[in-house]
Amino acid sequence: MGTQAPSDPNYNNDKVDTRTAEEKAIDAWLPITSSRNAKWWYSAFHNVTAMVGAGVLSLPYAMSELGWGPGVTVMVVSWIITLYTLWQMVEMHEMVPGKRFDRYHELGQHAFGEKLGLWIVVPQQLIVEVGVDIVYMVTGGRSLMKVHELVCKKNEDSIHCAKDIKLSYFIMIFASVHFVLSHLPNFNSISGVSLAAAVMSLSYSTIAWGASVKKGVQPDVDYGYKAHSTSGTVFNFLSGLGEVAFAYAGHNVVLEIQATIPSTPEKPSKIPMWRGVVVAYIVVALCYFPVAFIGYWMFGNSVSDNILVSLEKPTWLIVMANMFVVVHVIGSYQIYAMPVFDMLETVLVKKLRFRPTWYLRFVTRNIYVAFTMFVGITFPFFGGLLGFFGGFAFAPTTYFLPCIMWLAIYKPRRWSLSWIANWICIIFGVLLMVLAPIGGLRSIIVQANTYKFYN
Repeated sequence: MGTQAPSDPNYNNDKVDTRTAEEKAIDAWLPITSSRNAKWWYSAFHNVTAMVGAGVLSLPYAMSELGWGPGVTVMVVSWIITLYTLWQMVEMHEMVPGKRFDRYHELGQHAFGEKLGLWIVVPQQLIVEVGVDIVYMVTGGRSLMKVHELVCKKNEDSIHCAKDIKLSYFIMIFASVHFVLSHLPNFNSISGVSLAAAVMSLSYSTIAWGASVKKGVQPDVDYGYKAHSTSGTVFNFLSGLGEVAFAYAGHNVVLEIQATIPSTPEKPSKIPMWRGVVVAYIVVALCYFPVAFIGYWMFGNSVSDNILVSLEKPTWLIVMANMFVVVHVIGSYQIYAMPVFDMLETVLVKKLRFRPTWYLRFVTRNIYVAFTMFVGITFPFFGGLLGFFGGFAFAPTTYFLPCIMWLAIYKPRRWSLSWIANWICIIFGVLLMVLAPIGGLRSIIVQANTYKFYN
């Protein structure tokens, strides 16, 4: 169930804290519950960092797979639905007096039961968070590689410019940063990294659509579907759905972010948290819609699965944008990694009875970073990964699992506005979950046919 609220020194109620001194010490050590002094603006830039990442750069490509009508519809409907489901999660954080559901799986346990809640939520949450970190390894490496290519192209005569460096090495360079940053203890300790990442997301998104406008509509632009067969068009359409789902996924860390905000019965954490969420969603709209629609308008179905790859001039601006992407996905990686660290350290300390020490954390987190780096190097199928993970894991945890929890806990009257809204979200989310991975998996298979491992 949810953790006892008195671990927050600012939270007062009549319930007695029944935890032992050892349990209090462990909660004070774990990443999610160790610090509760965040301000509302922490919520804003943590949510921006969690949501606006690699996904925004693939939105023009997703539009090329979906087409104008379906693409605009799916983008706008997804923005509305995910804002609604995020509001539900913020509201459910402290629905039980004296308790705070600091982790997604704790809310799941309250809704579905101790064991079933774990089995429903934890596998999906892990797939999302580990999957995002793997994709961000690839994104960071590809952006560094793009910077290197552009700089070398501009300085072709330089003897210091190595021309043929493999993507694998750039992923390793990107990973080296996380072998350091992953040892920051909790969410509040990465707030500076997260703020920088949020600023970068707005910056490179603006550069992406601004440079697209500067480049103008291409002479041979084509807005028709790029596949020459019906089956290819359908598979691409499904993959596009997954890429949009990936772009709108930030809910997996919402309760963990809210857990860092202080709360009292008079001033519950949902008030500052929601204020931050509204600001974050305004930023999301400013990033997503211009990039998706303008990028597709300018390049049509010839746009790359990363819009910055389609833009090569002015060189200095595109280099800057790719470096902004690198900084941003550094922050995003940490935001998604922190709940994974919390799960791993909780199991090691509470279940396996390891002592909560710095070297346990050092070994655990380094192994995790090394694992995501290795998988990213092995399977760097960027577009296909987005489509597959977006549908398979992000649709449940973002689009409809909060709605199912809301129906299970609050039990709104049948055919009431709340009941209808939740079922619309559930149906839309289930369709995404079933259909999108098909297109993403096909993209991975097609690219794997011509890919040479570790090349």
